[in-house]
Amino acid sequence: MTEDQILLGCGLTVALAVGSQILASKLHVPSLIVLLPVGFTAGALTEVVRPGNLVPDFTALVSLGVAVILYDAGLGLDPQQMKGETRSVVTRLILLGVPITAGACLGLVAALFDVPISVAFMIGVILVVSGPTVVGPLLDHAGPADRVRSILNWEGTLIDPLGGILGAVVFHIIVRSQDKEGFRFGLFLGSMAVGLVGGAVGVAVLWLTLRKLRLGGTLGTLAQLATVVAVAAGCDMVLDDTGLIAAIVTGTAVANLPGFDMPARRPFFETVVQLVIGLLFISISASVAPKAVASVLVPSLALVAALVLVVRPVVSVVAAAGTEVGPRERAFIGWMAPRGIVAAATAATFSASLAAAGLSGADKILPITFLVIVGTVLVYALTARPVAVRLGVGASARSRPLLVGGSPWVIDLAQSLRAAGLEVIMWAGDPGERDRIRDSGLELAAGELLATATDPRARLEGVTAALLLTDDDDLNALASVVVQDSLDGPVYRVGPPPGGQGIVAPFTGGRVLFGSGLDRDALQARHEQGARFVVQPAAEPLPPGHELLFVVRADGRLEPVTAAQGNTPGNDDTLVLLGPAPHASARSTGADRRG
Repeated sequence: MTEDQILLGCGLTVALAVGSQILASKLHVPSLIVLLPVGFTAGALTEVVRPGNLVPDFTALVSLGVAVILYDAGLGLDPQQMKGETRSVVTRLILLGVPITAGACLGLVAALFDVPISVAFMIGVILVVSGPTVVGPLLDHAGPADRVRSILNWEGTLIDPLGGILGAVVFHIIVRSQDKEGFRFGLFLGSMAVGLVGGAVGVAVLWLTLRKLRLGGTLGTLAQLATVVAVAAGCDMVLDDTGLIAAIVTGTAVANLPGFDMPARRPFFETVVQLVIGLLFISISASVAPKAVASVLVPSLALVAALVLVVRPVVSVVAAAGTEVGPRERAFIGWMAPRGIVAAATAATFSASLAAAGLSGADKILPITFLVIVGTVLVYALTARPVAVRLGVGASARSRPLLVGGSPWVIDLAQSLRAAGLEVIMWAGDPGERDRIRDSGLELAAGELLATATDPRARLEGVTAALLLTDDDDLNALASVVVQDSLDGPVYRVGPPPGGQGIVAPFTGGRVLFGSGLDRDALQARHEQGARFVVQPAAEPLPPGHELLFVVRADGRLEPVTAAQGNTPGNDDTLVLLGPAPHASARSTGADRRG
Protein backbone atom coordinates (compact mmCIF):
# COMPACT_ATOMS: atom_id res chain seq x y z
CA MET A 1 0.00 0.00 0.00
CA THR A 2 1.12 3.57 -0.67
CA GLU A 3 1.77 6.08 2.07
CA ASP A 4 -1.44 7.94 1.20
CA GLN A 5 -3.46 4.73 1.47
CA ILE A 6 -1.93 3.96 4.85
CA LEU A 7 -2.76 7.46 6.09
CA LEU A 8 -6.31 7.08 4.77
CA GLY A 9 -6.67 3.70 6.45
CA CYS A 10 -5.43 4.97 9.81
CA GLY A 11 -7.64 8.05 9.71
CA LEU A 12 -10.69 6.05 8.63
CA THR A 13 -10.13 3.45 11.36
CA VAL A 14 -9.98 6.10 14.08
CA ALA A 15 -13.00 7.93 12.66
CA LEU A 16 -15.06 4.74 12.49
CA ALA A 17 -14.03 3.72 16.03
CA VAL A 18 -15.00 7.05 17.56
CA GLY A 19 -18.04 7.64 15.37
CA SER A 20 -19.44 4.19 16.12
CA GLN A 21 -19.15 4.73 19.87
CA ILE A 22 -20.80 8.14 19.63
CA LEU A 23 -23.66 6.65 17.61
CA ALA A 24 -24.03 3.79 20.11
CA SER A 25 -24.23 6.23 23.02
CA LYS A 26 -26.97 8.20 21.27
CA LEU A 27 -28.89 5.02 20.54
CA HIS A 28 -28.36 3.82 24.14
CA VAL A 29 -26.99 0.46 22.99
CA PRO A 30 -23.66 -1.27 23.70
CA SER A 31 -20.96 0.04 21.38
CA LEU A 32 -20.27 -3.49 20.11
CA ILE A 33 -23.61 -3.51 18.31
CA VAL A 34 -22.33 -0.68 16.12
CA LEU A 35 -18.58 -1.35 16.09
CA LEU A 36 -18.71 -4.94 14.84
CA PRO A 37 -20.93 -4.48 11.76
CA VAL A 38 -19.26 -1.16 10.88
CA GLY A 39 -15.78 -2.71 11.01
CA PHE A 40 -16.88 -5.81 9.12
CA THR A 41 -18.56 -3.73 6.41
CA ALA A 42 -15.56 -1.42 6.09
CA GLY A 43 -13.22 -4.40 5.75
CA ALA A 44 -15.47 -5.92 3.07
CA LEU A 45 -15.71 -2.70 1.06
CA THR A 46 -12.11 -1.49 1.22
CA GLU A 47 -8.69 -2.90 1.99
CA VAL A 48 -7.32 0.28 3.55
CA VAL A 49 -8.80 -0.46 7.00
CA ARG A 50 -7.56 -4.04 7.18
CA PRO A 51 -4.94 -4.10 9.94
CA GLY A 52 -2.62 -6.42 8.03
CA ASN A 53 -2.18 -3.70 5.44
CA LEU A 54 -1.57 -0.92 7.97
CA VAL A 55 0.87 -2.39 10.49
CA PRO A 56 3.52 -5.09 10.10
CA ASP A 57 2.54 -7.03 13.24
CA PHE A 58 -1.07 -6.47 14.21
CA THR A 59 -1.09 -9.30 16.78
CA ALA A 60 1.58 -7.52 18.83
CA LEU A 61 -0.54 -4.36 18.94
CA VAL A 62 -3.59 -6.42 19.90
CA SER A 63 -1.67 -7.95 22.79
CA LEU A 64 -0.64 -4.54 24.08
CA GLY A 65 -4.16 -3.17 23.62
CA VAL A 66 -5.66 -6.07 25.54
CA ALA A 67 -3.07 -5.56 28.28
CA VAL A 68 -4.25 -1.95 28.72
CA ILE A 69 -7.89 -3.09 28.85
CA LEU A 70 -7.16 -5.85 31.36
CA TYR A 71 -5.12 -3.50 33.54
CA ASP A 72 -8.11 -1.17 33.55
CA ALA A 73 -10.38 -4.11 34.46
CA GLY A 74 -7.96 -5.14 37.21
CA LEU A 75 -8.28 -1.70 38.80
CA GLY A 76 -11.93 -2.50 39.46
CA LEU A 77 -11.28 -5.75 41.28
CA ASP A 78 -11.95 -5.47 45.01
CA PRO A 79 -13.05 -8.81 46.48
CA GLN A 80 -13.94 -7.12 49.77
CA GLN A 81 -16.88 -5.41 48.07
CA MET A 82 -18.56 -8.75 47.35
CA LYS A 83 -20.72 -9.76 50.28
CA GLY A 84 -23.23 -12.41 51.21
CA GLU A 85 -25.22 -14.03 48.44
CA THR A 86 -23.50 -11.93 45.78
CA ARG A 87 -20.10 -13.35 46.69
CA SER A 88 -21.43 -16.92 46.79
CA VAL A 89 -23.14 -16.73 43.39
CA VAL A 90 -20.27 -14.89 41.68
CA THR A 91 -17.75 -17.39 43.04
CA ARG A 92 -19.79 -20.27 41.65
CA LEU A 93 -20.28 -18.51 38.32
CA ILE A 94 -16.49 -18.36 38.04
CA LEU A 95 -15.39 -21.67 39.58
CA LEU A 96 -18.21 -23.78 38.15
CA GLY A 97 -19.44 -21.68 35.24
CA VAL A 98 -16.10 -21.36 33.49
CA PRO A 99 -15.38 -25.12 33.23
CA ILE A 100 -19.02 -25.87 32.33
CA THR A 101 -19.04 -23.23 29.58
CA ALA A 102 -15.60 -24.17 28.26
CA GLY A 103 -16.47 -27.88 28.23
CA ALA A 104 -19.82 -27.30 26.54
CA CYS A 105 -18.21 -25.05 23.92
CA LEU A 106 -15.49 -27.64 23.28
CA GLY A 107 -18.10 -30.35 22.63
CA LEU A 108 -20.35 -28.10 20.54
CA VAL A 109 -17.52 -26.75 18.39
CA ALA A 110 -16.10 -30.23 17.83
CA ALA A 111 -19.56 -31.48 16.77
CA LEU A 112 -20.59 -28.49 14.63
CA PHE A 113 -17.33 -27.59 12.90
CA ASP A 114 -14.69 -29.57 11.06
CA VAL A 115 -11.81 -28.60 13.36
CA PRO A 116 -9.33 -30.49 15.55
CA ILE A 117 -9.97 -30.89 19.27
CA SER A 118 -7.16 -28.43 20.00
CA VAL A 119 -8.94 -25.70 18.02
CA ALA A 120 -12.25 -26.54 19.72
CA PHE A 121 -10.47 -26.30 23.08
CA MET A 122 -9.06 -22.89 22.15
CA ILE A 123 -12.47 -21.59 21.08
CA GLY A 124 -14.08 -23.01 24.22
CA VAL A 125 -11.69 -21.10 26.47
CA ILE A 126 -12.06 -17.90 24.46
CA LEU A 127 -15.86 -17.97 24.74
CA VAL A 128 -16.02 -18.17 28.54
CA VAL A 129 -15.49 -14.42 28.88
CA SER A 130 -18.12 -11.68 28.86
CA GLY A 131 -16.80 -8.41 30.27
CA PRO A 132 -18.00 -5.15 31.86
CA THR A 133 -17.60 -3.18 28.62
CA VAL A 134 -20.62 -4.99 27.17
CA VAL A 135 -22.46 -6.23 30.28
CA GLY A 136 -22.65 -2.76 31.87
CA PRO A 137 -24.50 -1.01 29.01
CA LEU A 138 -26.89 -3.95 28.66
CA LEU A 139 -27.72 -3.81 32.38
CA ASP A 140 -28.22 -0.05 32.19
CA HIS A 141 -30.71 -0.66 29.39
CA ALA A 142 -32.51 -3.56 31.12
CA GLY A 143 -32.57 -1.98 34.59
CA PRO A 144 -32.55 -5.12 36.78
CA ALA A 145 -32.69 -5.05 40.58
CA ASP A 146 -29.53 -4.27 42.54
CA ARG A 147 -28.60 -7.84 43.52
CA VAL A 148 -28.89 -9.16 39.97
CA ARG A 149 -26.98 -6.16 38.59
CA SER A 150 -24.22 -6.59 41.16
CA ILE A 151 -23.82 -10.33 40.45
CA LEU A 152 -23.59 -9.84 36.69
CA ASN A 153 -21.25 -6.85 36.96
CA TRP A 154 -18.86 -8.74 39.23
CA GLU A 155 -18.94 -11.83 37.06
CA GLY A 156 -18.06 -9.81 33.97
CA THR A 157 -15.27 -7.92 35.74
CA LEU A 158 -13.66 -11.05 37.17
CA ILE A 159 -14.08 -13.38 34.23
CA ASP A 160 -12.31 -11.16 31.68
CA PRO A 161 -8.81 -11.37 33.19
CA LEU A 162 -9.35 -15.03 34.08
CA GLY A 163 -10.29 -15.76 30.48
CA GLY A 164 -7.16 -13.99 29.29
CA ILE A 165 -4.99 -16.15 31.55
CA LEU A 166 -6.72 -19.37 30.53
CA GLY A 167 -6.43 -18.42 26.86
CA ALA A 168 -2.70 -17.83 27.20
CA VAL A 169 -2.22 -21.16 29.01
CA VAL A 170 -4.20 -23.13 26.41
CA PHE A 171 -2.35 -21.35 23.62
CA HIS A 172 1.00 -22.44 25.05
CA ILE A 173 -0.26 -26.00 25.46
CA ILE A 174 -1.28 -26.14 21.78
CA VAL A 175 1.93 -24.54 20.55
CA ARG A 176 4.06 -26.99 22.51
CA SER A 177 2.00 -29.86 21.13
CA GLN A 178 2.47 -28.53 17.59
CA ASP A 179 6.23 -28.47 18.12
CA LYS A 180 5.98 -32.14 19.15
CA GLU A 181 7.65 -31.26 22.42
CA GLY A 182 4.55 -31.96 24.48
CA PHE A 183 3.26 -29.81 27.26
CA ARG A 184 5.76 -29.21 29.95
CA PHE A 185 4.48 -28.18 33.34
CA GLY A 186 7.68 -26.23 33.79
CA LEU A 187 6.74 -24.04 30.83
CA PHE A 188 3.35 -23.35 32.40
CA LEU A 189 5.01 -22.41 35.67
CA GLY A 190 7.51 -20.33 33.75
CA SER A 191 4.70 -18.42 32.00
CA MET A 192 3.02 -17.69 35.31
CA ALA A 193 6.34 -16.72 36.86
CA VAL A 194 7.16 -14.26 34.05
CA GLY A 195 3.72 -12.70 34.37
CA LEU A 196 3.95 -12.42 38.14
CA VAL A 197 7.45 -10.94 38.00
CA GLY A 198 6.29 -8.47 35.37
CA GLY A 199 3.36 -7.57 37.56
CA ALA A 200 5.67 -7.01 40.52
CA VAL A 201 7.85 -4.74 38.38
CA GLY A 202 4.79 -2.80 37.25
CA VAL A 203 3.62 -2.37 40.84
CA ALA A 204 7.08 -1.17 41.90
CA VAL A 205 7.23 1.39 39.09
CA LEU A 206 3.75 2.69 39.86
CA TRP A 207 4.58 2.82 43.57
CA LEU A 208 7.49 5.08 42.68
CA THR A 209 5.54 7.30 40.32
CA LEU A 210 2.22 7.50 42.15
CA ARG A 211 3.33 7.19 45.77
CA LYS A 212 6.79 8.70 45.93
CA LEU A 213 6.70 11.23 43.09
CA ARG A 214 3.05 12.05 43.82
CA LEU A 215 2.07 12.18 40.18
CA GLY A 216 -1.63 12.82 39.84
CA GLY A 217 -4.07 13.83 37.15
CA THR A 218 -2.69 13.66 33.62
CA LEU A 219 0.88 12.69 34.59
CA GLY A 220 -0.38 9.91 36.85
CA THR A 221 -2.52 8.39 34.11
CA LEU A 222 0.32 8.74 31.60
CA ALA A 223 2.60 6.92 34.04
CA GLN A 224 0.08 4.09 34.34
CA LEU A 225 -0.30 3.78 30.58
CA ALA A 226 3.45 3.79 29.95
CA THR A 227 4.09 1.29 32.74
CA VAL A 228 1.46 -1.18 31.55
CA VAL A 229 2.59 -1.05 27.92
CA ALA A 230 6.28 -1.34 28.80
CA VAL A 231 5.81 -4.20 31.27
CA ALA A 232 3.46 -6.12 28.96
CA ALA A 233 5.84 -5.69 26.02
CA GLY A 234 8.82 -6.80 28.10
CA CYS A 235 7.02 -9.91 29.35
CA ASP A 236 5.88 -10.84 25.84
CA MET A 237 9.47 -10.53 24.65
CA VAL A 238 10.52 -13.08 27.27
CA LEU A 239 7.56 -15.44 26.74
CA ASP A 240 4.56 -14.94 24.47
CA ASP A 241 1.30 -13.61 25.97
CA THR A 242 2.63 -13.36 29.52
CA GLY A 243 2.06 -9.61 29.30
CA LEU A 244 -1.65 -10.20 29.87
CA ILE A 245 -0.92 -11.83 33.21
CA ALA A 246 1.41 -8.98 34.18
CA ALA A 247 -1.22 -6.37 33.29
CA ILE A 248 -3.90 -8.09 35.39
CA VAL A 249 -1.57 -8.52 38.37
CA THR A 250 -0.46 -4.89 38.17
CA GLY A 251 -3.98 -3.49 37.99
CA THR A 252 -5.34 -5.66 40.77
CA ALA A 253 -2.41 -4.94 43.08
CA VAL A 254 -2.49 -1.20 42.48
CA ALA A 255 -6.21 -1.10 43.23
CA ASN A 256 -6.02 -3.14 46.43
CA LEU A 257 -2.65 -2.51 48.09
CA PRO A 258 -2.81 0.14 50.81
CA GLY A 259 -0.85 3.32 50.38
CA PHE A 260 -1.19 3.89 46.65
CA ASP A 261 -1.98 7.48 45.75
CA MET A 262 -4.10 6.79 42.69
CA PRO A 263 -5.20 9.85 40.71
CA ALA A 264 -8.68 10.76 41.90
CA ARG A 265 -10.08 10.98 38.38
CA ARG A 266 -8.68 9.38 35.25
CA PRO A 267 -10.41 11.02 32.28
CA PHE A 268 -7.38 10.63 30.03
CA PHE A 269 -6.92 6.95 30.89
CA GLU A 270 -10.64 6.31 30.39
CA THR A 271 -10.42 7.99 27.00
CA VAL A 272 -7.44 5.87 26.02
CA VAL A 273 -9.20 2.66 27.04
CA GLN A 274 -12.33 3.60 25.11
CA LEU A 275 -10.27 4.46 22.05
CA VAL A 276 -8.33 1.19 22.29
CA ILE A 277 -11.60 -0.76 22.52
CA GLY A 278 -12.98 1.01 19.47
CA LEU A 279 -9.83 0.58 17.41
CA LEU A 280 -9.52 -3.10 18.30
CA PHE A 281 -13.11 -3.91 17.41
CA ILE A 282 -13.01 -2.00 14.12
CA SER A 283 -9.67 -3.56 13.16
CA ILE A 284 -10.52 -7.10 14.28
CA SER A 285 -13.90 -7.15 12.57
CA ALA A 286 -12.37 -5.61 9.44
CA SER A 287 -9.88 -8.48 9.31
CA VAL A 288 -12.69 -11.06 9.19
CA ALA A 289 -13.19 -12.03 5.56
CA PRO A 290 -16.81 -12.37 4.37
CA LYS A 291 -15.97 -15.75 2.82
CA ALA A 292 -14.65 -17.01 6.16
CA VAL A 293 -17.86 -15.92 7.89
CA ALA A 294 -20.07 -17.49 5.23
CA SER A 295 -18.37 -20.87 5.61
CA VAL A 296 -19.16 -21.08 9.34
CA LEU A 297 -22.38 -19.04 9.50
CA VAL A 298 -24.98 -21.78 9.97
CA PRO A 299 -23.11 -23.86 12.59
CA SER A 300 -22.16 -20.64 14.41
CA LEU A 301 -25.84 -19.72 14.70
CA ALA A 302 -26.47 -23.16 16.17
CA LEU A 303 -23.61 -22.58 18.63
CA VAL A 304 -25.10 -19.22 19.68
CA ALA A 305 -28.51 -20.83 20.20
CA ALA A 306 -27.03 -23.58 22.36
CA LEU A 307 -25.02 -21.11 24.45
CA VAL A 308 -28.01 -18.81 25.01
CA LEU A 309 -30.77 -21.40 25.49
CA VAL A 310 -28.96 -24.26 27.21
CA VAL A 311 -25.44 -23.63 28.48
CA ARG A 312 -25.96 -20.28 30.23
CA PRO A 313 -29.24 -21.26 31.95
CA VAL A 314 -27.56 -24.43 33.26
CA VAL A 315 -24.65 -22.38 34.60
CA SER A 316 -27.08 -19.99 36.32
CA VAL A 317 -29.02 -22.81 37.99
CA VAL A 318 -25.82 -24.47 39.25
CA ALA A 319 -24.38 -21.19 40.52
CA ALA A 320 -27.50 -20.10 42.40
CA ALA A 321 -28.45 -23.49 43.83
CA GLY A 322 -28.91 -23.37 47.59
CA THR A 323 -28.79 -19.56 47.77
CA GLU A 324 -31.45 -16.96 48.44
CA VAL A 325 -31.41 -15.89 44.80
CA GLY A 326 -34.93 -16.66 43.62
CA PRO A 327 -36.06 -18.46 40.45
CA ARG A 328 -36.84 -15.20 38.63
CA GLU A 329 -33.43 -13.75 39.44
CA ARG A 330 -31.76 -16.99 38.37
CA ALA A 331 -33.67 -16.87 35.10
CA PHE A 332 -32.42 -13.37 34.33
CA ILE A 333 -28.84 -14.25 35.29
CA GLY A 334 -29.24 -17.18 32.90
CA TRP A 335 -30.28 -14.74 30.20
CA MET A 336 -27.23 -12.49 30.29
CA ALA A 337 -23.86 -13.69 28.98
CA PRO A 338 -22.75 -11.57 26.03
CA ARG A 339 -19.21 -11.97 24.71
CA GLY A 340 -17.04 -8.88 24.40
CA ILE A 341 -13.69 -7.27 23.72
CA VAL A 342 -11.42 -9.82 25.39
CA ALA A 343 -12.98 -12.68 23.39
CA ALA A 344 -12.44 -10.77 20.14
CA ALA A 345 -8.91 -9.66 21.00
CA THR A 346 -7.69 -13.04 22.23
CA ALA A 347 -9.26 -14.75 19.21
CA ALA A 348 -7.44 -12.37 16.87
CA THR A 349 -4.15 -12.83 18.68
CA PHE A 350 -4.16 -16.60 19.14
CA SER A 351 -5.76 -17.54 15.82
CA ALA A 352 -3.13 -15.69 13.83
CA SER A 353 -0.30 -17.28 15.81
CA LEU A 354 -1.79 -20.78 15.59
CA ALA A 355 -2.46 -20.41 11.87
CA ALA A 356 1.13 -19.29 11.34
CA ALA A 357 2.23 -22.39 13.27
CA GLY A 358 0.37 -24.54 10.75
CA LEU A 359 -2.49 -25.74 12.97
CA SER A 360 -5.38 -27.01 10.85
CA GLY A 361 -8.63 -25.14 11.43
CA ALA A 362 -7.00 -22.25 13.29
CA ASP A 363 -8.25 -19.84 10.61
CA LYS A 364 -11.83 -20.54 11.82
CA ILE A 365 -11.23 -19.34 15.38
CA LEU A 366 -11.71 -15.64 14.58
CA PRO A 367 -14.83 -15.87 12.36
CA ILE A 368 -16.56 -18.25 14.80
CA THR A 369 -15.76 -15.96 17.73
CA PHE A 370 -16.86 -12.93 15.70
CA LEU A 371 -20.26 -14.48 14.96
CA VAL A 372 -20.76 -15.60 18.57
CA ILE A 373 -20.02 -12.06 19.79
CA VAL A 374 -22.43 -10.51 17.28
CA GLY A 375 -25.09 -13.14 17.97
CA THR A 376 -25.00 -12.98 21.77
CA VAL A 377 -24.86 -9.19 21.92
CA LEU A 378 -27.80 -8.82 19.53
CA VAL A 379 -29.91 -11.42 21.34
CA TYR A 380 -29.35 -9.95 24.78
CA ALA A 381 -29.59 -6.32 23.64
CA LEU A 382 -32.96 -6.92 21.99
CA THR A 383 -34.43 -9.07 24.77
CA ALA A 384 -32.83 -8.04 28.08
CA ARG A 385 -35.35 -5.34 28.96
CA PRO A 386 -38.49 -7.30 27.97
CA VAL A 387 -37.17 -10.34 29.85
CA ALA A 388 -36.48 -8.26 32.97
CA VAL A 389 -40.01 -6.85 32.83
CA ARG A 390 -41.59 -10.25 32.17
CA LEU A 391 -39.69 -11.85 35.05
CA GLY A 392 -40.41 -8.96 37.39
CA VAL A 393 -36.75 -8.40 38.30
CA GLY A 394 -36.61 -4.76 37.25
CA ALA A 395 -35.30 -2.24 39.74
CA SER A 396 -37.95 -0.77 41.99
CA ALA A 397 -39.11 2.76 41.25
CA ARG A 398 -38.97 3.48 45.01
CA SER A 399 -36.21 5.93 45.86
CA ARG A 400 -33.26 5.02 48.05
CA PRO A 401 -31.63 8.33 49.00
CA LEU A 402 -28.13 8.76 50.39
CA LEU A 403 -27.90 11.51 53.01
CA VAL A 404 -24.38 12.83 53.55
CA GLY A 405 -23.90 14.45 56.95
CA GLY A 406 -24.33 13.54 60.60
CA SER A 407 -25.71 16.60 62.36
CA PRO A 408 -28.74 15.99 64.61
CA TRP A 409 -31.12 17.71 62.18
CA VAL A 410 -29.83 15.55 59.29
CA ILE A 411 -30.38 12.35 61.29
CA ASP A 412 -33.92 13.47 62.21
CA LEU A 413 -34.59 14.20 58.54
CA ALA A 414 -33.33 10.73 57.57
CA GLN A 415 -35.62 9.13 60.15
CA SER A 416 -38.57 11.12 58.77
CA LEU A 417 -37.83 9.94 55.22
CA ARG A 418 -37.68 6.39 56.53
CA ALA A 419 -41.03 6.93 58.24
CA ALA A 420 -42.38 8.05 54.86
CA GLY A 421 -41.60 4.58 53.52
CA LEU A 422 -38.15 5.05 51.99
CA GLU A 423 -35.01 2.99 52.52
CA VAL A 424 -32.44 5.56 53.63
CA ILE A 425 -28.66 5.22 53.74
CA MET A 426 -26.31 7.72 55.39
CA TRP A 427 -22.62 8.60 55.31
CA ALA A 428 -20.49 10.94 57.41
CA GLY A 429 -16.75 11.46 57.69
CA ASP A 430 -16.52 12.50 61.32
CA PRO A 431 -16.23 9.50 63.70
CA GLY A 432 -18.59 11.07 66.20
CA GLU A 433 -21.22 11.66 63.54
CA ARG A 434 -20.82 8.08 62.32
CA ASP A 435 -21.41 6.81 65.86
CA ARG A 436 -24.48 9.03 66.10
CA ILE A 437 -25.86 7.53 62.88
CA ARG A 438 -25.26 3.98 64.13
CA ASP A 439 -26.97 4.76 67.44
CA SER A 440 -30.02 6.06 65.57
CA GLY A 441 -30.51 2.69 63.86
CA LEU A 442 -30.02 4.10 60.35
CA GLU A 443 -27.93 2.29 57.73
CA LEU A 444 -24.38 3.68 57.52
CA ALA A 445 -22.49 3.42 54.25
CA ALA A 446 -19.05 1.86 54.63
CA GLY A 447 -15.77 3.23 53.34
CA GLU A 448 -14.73 6.65 52.13
CA LEU A 449 -17.50 8.24 50.09
CA LEU A 450 -15.38 10.49 47.87
CA ALA A 451 -12.76 7.78 47.31
CA THR A 452 -15.54 5.54 46.02
CA ALA A 453 -17.33 8.23 44.09
CA THR A 454 -14.22 9.44 42.28
CA ASP A 455 -13.37 5.96 41.03
CA PRO A 456 -14.69 6.00 37.43
CA ARG A 457 -15.55 2.33 37.73
CA ALA A 458 -17.35 2.53 41.04
CA ARG A 459 -21.07 3.09 41.25
CA LEU A 460 -23.06 3.98 44.34
CA GLU A 461 -25.16 0.88 43.77
CA GLY A 462 -28.81 1.09 44.71
CA VAL A 463 -28.64 4.81 45.53
CA THR A 464 -31.16 6.81 43.51
CA ALA A 465 -30.39 10.30 44.83
CA ALA A 466 -27.79 12.01 47.01
CA LEU A 467 -28.57 14.77 49.51
CA LEU A 468 -25.41 16.61 50.59
CA LEU A 469 -26.16 18.07 54.03
CA THR A 470 -22.82 18.46 55.82
CA ASP A 471 -21.76 21.51 57.83
CA ASP A 472 -19.09 22.28 55.21
CA ASP A 473 -20.65 24.24 52.35
CA ASP A 474 -17.61 23.87 50.11
CA LEU A 475 -17.60 20.11 50.62
CA ASN A 476 -21.27 20.00 49.65
CA ALA A 477 -20.62 22.04 46.53
CA LEU A 478 -17.59 20.04 45.39
CA ALA A 479 -19.17 16.69 46.18
CA SER A 480 -22.27 17.67 44.19
CA VAL A 481 -20.05 17.80 41.11
CA VAL A 482 -17.90 14.75 41.89
CA VAL A 483 -20.58 12.33 43.07
CA GLN A 484 -22.84 12.92 40.06
CA ASP A 485 -20.63 10.77 37.80
CA SER A 486 -20.98 7.79 40.15
CA LEU A 487 -24.71 7.99 40.71
CA ASP A 488 -27.62 6.99 38.51
CA GLY A 489 -29.82 9.78 39.80
CA PRO A 490 -29.90 13.45 40.88
CA VAL A 491 -27.60 15.07 43.42
CA TYR A 492 -28.85 17.85 45.70
CA ARG A 493 -27.08 20.03 48.25
CA VAL A 494 -28.30 22.19 51.08
CA GLY A 495 -27.92 25.90 50.34
CA PRO A 496 -25.08 27.88 51.96
CA PRO A 497 -26.08 30.76 54.24
CA PRO A 498 -26.10 34.25 52.69
CA GLY A 499 -22.75 35.97 53.01
CA GLY A 500 -21.03 32.70 53.87
CA GLN A 501 -17.25 32.44 53.73
CA GLY A 502 -17.13 29.44 51.42
CA ILE A 503 -14.58 29.51 48.62
CA VAL A 504 -16.52 27.32 46.18
CA ALA A 505 -20.09 27.02 47.47
CA PRO A 506 -21.35 30.52 46.52
CA PHE A 507 -20.23 30.03 42.91
CA THR A 508 -21.30 26.44 42.27
CA GLY A 509 -24.56 25.65 40.53
CA GLY A 510 -26.51 22.43 40.74
CA ARG A 511 -29.70 21.53 42.56
CA VAL A 512 -30.08 23.49 45.82
CA LEU A 513 -32.60 22.15 48.30
CA PHE A 514 -35.63 23.85 49.86
CA GLY A 515 -35.35 27.43 48.62
CA SER A 516 -33.50 30.54 49.77
CA GLY A 517 -35.24 30.81 53.13
CA LEU A 518 -34.11 27.36 54.28
CA ASP A 519 -30.34 27.35 53.97
CA ARG A 520 -28.10 25.22 56.15
CA ASP A 521 -27.84 27.69 59.02
CA ALA A 522 -31.60 28.27 59.09
CA LEU A 523 -32.39 24.55 59.15
CA GLN A 524 -29.91 23.89 61.93
CA ALA A 525 -31.07 26.88 64.00
CA ARG A 526 -34.74 25.96 63.72
CA HIS A 527 -34.00 22.38 64.68
CA GLU A 528 -32.01 23.52 67.73
CA GLN A 529 -34.98 25.69 68.72
CA GLY A 530 -37.24 22.63 68.71
CA ALA A 531 -38.65 22.55 65.17
CA ARG A 532 -39.18 18.99 63.95
CA PHE A 533 -39.89 17.22 60.69
CA VAL A 534 -43.44 15.97 60.18
CA VAL A 535 -44.69 13.20 57.89
CA GLN A 536 -48.31 13.30 56.79
CA PRO A 537 -50.56 12.22 53.88
CA ALA A 538 -50.90 14.82 51.16
CA ALA A 539 -54.69 14.56 51.36
CA GLU A 540 -54.62 16.22 54.78
CA PRO A 541 -54.46 20.04 54.98
CA LEU A 542 -51.06 21.61 55.52
CA PRO A 543 -50.71 22.62 59.22
CA PRO A 544 -50.10 26.33 59.90
CA GLY A 545 -46.43 27.32 60.00
CA HIS A 546 -45.20 24.15 58.29
CA GLU A 547 -43.07 24.23 55.16
CA LEU A 548 -42.98 21.55 52.47
CA LEU A 549 -39.55 19.90 52.00
CA PHE A 550 -40.21 16.63 50.16
CA VAL A 551 -42.98 14.86 48.31
CA VAL A 552 -42.87 11.06 48.39
CA ARG A 553 -44.99 9.93 45.46
CA ALA A 554 -47.39 7.02 45.74
CA ASP A 555 -44.91 4.78 43.86
CA GLY A 556 -42.09 5.67 46.28
CA ARG A 557 -40.29 8.31 44.22
CA LEU A 558 -38.71 11.09 46.26
CA GLU A 559 -39.11 14.61 44.88
CA PRO A 560 -37.50 17.41 46.93
CA VAL A 561 -38.56 21.01 46.83
CA THR A 562 -35.63 22.94 45.36
CA ALA A 563 -34.64 26.56 44.97
CA ALA A 564 -35.56 26.35 41.28
CA GLN A 565 -39.02 24.80 41.57
CA GLY A 566 -41.58 23.50 44.02
CA ASN A 567 -43.68 20.34 43.89
CA THR A 568 -47.42 19.84 43.56
CA PRO A 569 -48.44 16.75 45.57
CA GLY A 570 -51.24 14.39 44.63
CA ASN A 571 -53.80 13.02 47.07
CA ASP A 572 -52.05 9.64 47.28
CA ASP A 573 -48.61 11.13 48.01
CA THR A 574 -46.85 11.60 51.35
CA LEU A 575 -45.38 14.91 52.52
CA VAL A 576 -42.30 15.61 54.64
CA LEU A 577 -42.68 19.00 56.31
CA LEU A 578 -40.63 21.19 58.63
CA GLY A 579 -42.73 22.48 61.49
CA PRO A 580 -42.26 25.71 63.44
CA ALA A 581 -40.19 25.93 66.61
CA PRO A 582 -42.38 25.58 69.74
CA HIS A 583 -43.40 28.93 71.26
CA ALA A 584 -41.60 30.78 68.48
CA SER A 585 -44.44 33.24 68.16
CA ALA A 586 -44.46 33.86 71.92
CA ARG A 587 -40.76 34.61 71.91
CA SER A 588 -41.26 36.91 68.95
CA THR A 589 -44.04 38.79 70.80
CA GLY A 590 -41.88 39.19 73.89
CA ALA A 591 -39.06 40.56 71.80
CA ASP A 592 -41.40 43.10 70.22
CA ARG A 593 -42.52 44.31 73.66
CA ARG A 594 -38.96 44.68 74.85
CA GLY A 595 -38.20 46.65 71.69
